[in-house]
Amino acid sequence: MIKKNIKQLMALIIAILFSGVTSSLRVFAASHNGISMSPMNQIVALTPGESYDGSFSIKNAFGNDANFPFAVEVKPFYVNDNYDIYYEDTDGYNLLVDWITLDTTEGILPVDGEMKIKFSIDVPHNAPAGGQYAAIVVSSKPTSGTESEGIGVSINQNIAMAHILYAEVAGTTQRRGEISDVNVQGFLLNGNISGTASVKNTGNVHGTAKYKLQVFPLFSSEEVFTNEEKPDSMVILPDRTYYNETVWPDTPAVGIFNVVYTVEFEGVTEQVSKMVIKCPIWLLFIIIFAIVALIIYIVLRAKNKGKKASR
Repeated sequence: MIKKNIKQLMALIIAILFSGVTSSLRVFAASHNGISMSPMNQIVALTPGESYDGSFSIKNAFGNDANFPFAVEVKPFYVNDNYDIYYEDTDGYNLLVDWITLDTTEGILPVDGEMKIKFSIDVPHNAPAGGQYAAIVVSSKPTSGTESEGIGVSINQNIAMAHILYAEVAGTTQRRGEISDVNVQGFLLNGNISGTASVKNTGNVHGTAKYKLQVFPLFSSEEVFTNEEKPDSMVILPDRTYYNETVWPDTPAVGIFNVVYTVEFEGVTEQVSKMVIKCPIWLLFIIIFAIVALIIYIVLRAKNKGKKASR
């Protein structure tokens, strides 16, 4: 009888835990009015002593009857140790700024209009091998006495967007990196299942880190979530460390899962596999109460049997 009660209790707990496994995922799409830029960045290969011609497009997407007066300028692209982005400072990998010539430095983008911003890069013969970085910033020129809220990069309270150039100058390049602190939290009271990792670029040229998260039910090999086809990715600059969190959005409130988190950077791969229990605190209290009640029941039943046996 006791064994039967224990089995029933365990079956109830497992049923509660797995009740959220089949919850469907919600996909959200975001859009905004303003200036749009395509593409937002470029990875370019440069050769000392040669030139490179490139372009990108901007579009007036405000959705009203206003023209968009704009200015274009070249700025350094710099990130600090926390990977905060700056467009003013320089750390020695921004020589590219002085090599860029713009086709235009200002203009007016008509309603629903689209324009190409052209640029050329003249690479010096003595350009150092490795990564060089710059931003071509397109910013609004508000009418005197008016201000606009920033979209993308905020410069002097104007609307602005930055086209990032990740350039690699040919020569002796060093592609290497370190992956550390790869982790998946094994027990969650709330929040979403996620994997975290730090990637440090120890080379002299940028590299792309990829982060893959796979989630399986406890007793199944069929994925309930994966970003394998479109993994999180980040271009990491030389001498910089980037901390990333890859999240399963809308993780069910309750469940037990097997989670595999994989990080790749410059030929180095680190992977962690872990069983993850998602259990809200109210359910945890119920389980603890049920276990305590079962223990009390077993003890009292054993005492009653002992009394009956002694008679």
